[in-house]
Amino acid sequence: MRVLFMGTPDFAVPALNAIAKEHEVVGVITQQDKPRGRGHKMSPTPVKEAAIENNIEVYQPIKVKEQESVKIIRELNPDVIVVIAFGQILSKEILDIPRLGCINVHASLLPKYRGAAPIQWAVINGDEYSGVDTMYMEEGLDTGDIIESVKVKLDKDETGGSLFDRLSLKGAEVILSTLKKLESGEFSRTKQDESQATYAGKITKDMGLLDYNKSASELECLIRGLNPWPAAFTFLDSKRVKVWKASVVDIDKNVTPGTIVSKKKQLVIATADKGLSIDELQVEGKKRMKASDFLNGVKIVNDIVG
Repeated sequence: MRVLFMGTPDFAVPALNAIAKEHEVVGVITQQDKPRGRGHKMSPTPVKEAAIENNIEVYQPIKVKEQESVKIIRELNPDVIVVIAFGQILSKEILDIPRLGCINVHASLLPKYRGAAPIQWAVINGDEYSGVDTMYMEEGLDTGDIIESVKVKLDKDETGGSLFDRLSLKGAEVILSTLKKLESGEFSRTKQDESQATYAGKITKDMGLLDYNKSASELECLIRGLNPWPAAFTFLDSKRVKVWKASVVDIDKNVTPGTIVSKKKQLVIATADKGLSIDELQVEGKKRMKASDFLNGVKIVNDIVG
């Protein structure tokens, strides 16, 4: 089939590579290059890099809904448009171009977690399962009919990063299956139950500040969900400290949340119910390390975090 691919981040790359091996990818549309790193050097998107490696023509419109972009899409004459984390809303004019429609790969079990950050929220909320859906795109946000859905069980130590990687690979498998079904005409469409819809808003840096008035399990899930970006954090003796890994431990319940109850071999902070053991951390400007190594080299003066 003639496939037009729209995507931007690392998450979409395995799918593009997989599609390019089995179908004719007539073009890739991705976001514009952006300055990255300390030197603010202009860098291509991961999808652009993958497209170049596959010798696929790349288009980078500022706004894909502009008529110049619509004209290009019409001239490419795709049978289907595959969209994965592209970052722009498609107009109805574009949605109506391909004869087999526009198919989106979404990293959640819809209608749960529509929106920008379904992967992180699945971990933050302590879900047992996440997954990948392929669905027909329509003008609403992640509201189209589902074609295929694959469930993935989260590991006990699952992070936002590890689930991202797993679902990225799963997405490549599912889109190939969906394209095969579209080509044969042997597929079904399942409408989403709007009453079960939830929205996964964008992740922001300030979400990482640990609030010890919450339960230890909530905080442990938050830490995993925000790993590797933007990372959870707290303050020890007024120094900002990223928290990379933690665990829930039992402590005396009559302790004010935010109090350090252990700082010798183990760094444990009281929460609303139990203790949060900080297992791996990173002081601002320093390297990531085990909490036990950190405690061997410093003396924490203040017994209240923040």
